[in-house]
Amino acid sequence: MAQIIDGKLVSQNVKDRIRDEVAALKEQGKEITLAVIIVGDDPASRVYVNNKKKACEYVGFRSLEYALPVETTQEELIALVQELNEREDVNGILCQLPVPKHIDDKAVIAAISVKKDVDAFSSYNVGQIMIGDYDFLPCTPAGVMEMLHYYDIAVEGKNCVVIGRSNIVGKPMAMLLLHENGTVTITHSRTKDLTSYTKEADILVAAVGRAKFVTADMVKDGAVVIDVGMNRDENGKLCGDVDFDCVKEKCSYITPVPGGVGPMTIAMLMQNTLKAFYLQEK
Repeated sequence: MAQIIDGKLVSQNVKDRIRDEVAALKEQGKEITLAVIIVGDDPASRVYVNNKKKACEYVGFRSLEYALPVETTQEELIALVQELNEREDVNGILCQLPVPKHIDDKAVIAAISVKKDVDAFSSYNVGQIMIGDYDFLPCTPAGVMEMLHYYDIAVEGKNCVVIGRSNIVGKPMAMLLLHENGTVTITHSRTKDLTSYTKEADILVAAVGRAKFVTADMVKDGAVVIDVGMNRDENGKLCGDVDFDCVKEKCSYITPVPGGVGPMTIAMLMQNTLKAFYLQEK
């Protein structure tokens, strides 16, 4: 039976490390600030924003929230972003996605200063990840790598399969595994005979957004299985992209949902915000 990769434990470790650094900076009279923008009243987005505020409070960051009404125009939103770009007392800017349909999220992301883009969604920061010369990493893939390191799971020389090709998780996840000398295959909804790929994976990352999609027959004996999914099952209970109860009997390590990748995403956002502060100090 698999060892459970405890995302709560690893994220706590990251946040404690950051909290110690922030305390030392505060003694020098320095403050770190994250500005979070939320447009509209999407319930899931509100939960995420509240969790980010709690994490800021824990590590000692100042948190600024801009809760804008759903009818906010794209021009108004971008004007706010540009105002925050120019403020020296703001180190990181995050616009909670999704935004209402009348707003182009790509235009909003492009408006955020690359030095304050703590989600690492801008085309510049994505390009830096591609060439391996980055300041910020997208929080979810970065969190996955942090967990692998914490549990001494080596990537080098391993067959790594990513299910999903989103710009936020799938593509950058593949790049980070490649940077650590994994042999990486990206699969997706149109991959023919998906199981023939997943069964060869030493490290399998599921980021497809479909509840319990990965079943035991798709997993190699002894594989490391990372579940990025956050779904609801037929009973309305939180679950991932992996059929956890069946797959855990077959693999060597597995992340649970909840309590796996989720807590890591916010911890890595805190890490990116601290990095942004140091870059701006220079």
